[in-house]
Amino acid sequence: MSATAVRGARAFRVYLEMIKVEHSIFALPFAMIGMMWGTRFTSSTPWPGARIFIWIVVAMVSCRSAAMAYNRIADRDIDAVNPRTKMRAIPAGMLQLKQVNLFFYGSCLLFFGACAMLNPLALALSPVALGVTLFYSITKRFTPLCHFVLGLSLGIAPSASWIASTGKLAWPIIPITLAVVFWTGGFDIIYALQDDEFDREHGLRSLPQTLGRPRALMVSRVSHFLAVCSLIAGGVMVHAGVAWFIGVGMAGGLLFYEQSMVKPNDLSRVNMAFFTLNGFVSLGLFAFALIDQLLRL
Repeated sequence: MSATAVRGARAFRVYLEMIKVEHSIFALPFAMIGMMWGTRFTSSTPWPGARIFIWIVVAMVSCRSAAMAYNRIADRDIDAVNPRTKMRAIPAGMLQLKQVNLFFYGSCLLFFGACAMLNPLALALSPVALGVTLFYSITKRFTPLCHFVLGLSLGIAPSASWIASTGKLAWPIIPITLAVVFWTGGFDIIYALQDDEFDREHGLRSLPQTLGRPRALMVSRVSHFLAVCSLIAGGVMVHAGVAWFIGVGMAGGLLFYEQSMVKPNDLSRVNMAFFTLNGFVSLGLFAFALIDQLLRL
């Protein structure tokens, strides 16, 4: 394994693939929404200042990086026998286990340091946030609800950013956390359709493995409907303007299109639905949230 481990610029690209940087791209806009709404809720501006903004980004990315590195460490033996994942960094030998462990511990330290730079409540809750994100990696071994644990690991981002920018937690941000839980759970079910047979053969759990593809897709669709409802409720609770609700409407339309791309017997467009559309939707929703805040200045 060590003979094929990569170095230099190629290693950097392998690390980015390992941590699924698109997960951070999906979740970061929701963290920014939590930051803007929290700051607006406690003051007359959505901007908390450059220092808080930078440390929120550092905390967010380092937490997600630690979680994904831990996932690759925990799943390395499973990944090695799954045809879809056997070329991931550890089983393919592109990164040594000790390299990934070092990356994991470094990401954890960076995360705790960023939380310490924010406020006491952020630091106090940082082990909880990290624990939730790490817990997902083992849930597929015992529960088909693992998709929603992943959703929670991403969904804490807006609430965490609210805490980071205000020093406290308040009810208005909870619906946005629920929205990300349902949204992520819905699209992770779609992604898991590719592995339902492998999961059955190796004793792993997922909703497609437990319910079958048609019923799992129905749960995914209900989850995305609940995500849109939660986005609406969150907007109402923070007295968002028209721009926000236009953005929610467009997000709902794209989620409907995402669902139409996948059928129980046709998974050819799963990767586009999982990776491409969700990134565009979250960035688009953030754009409308930002427009809404700018119109209220």
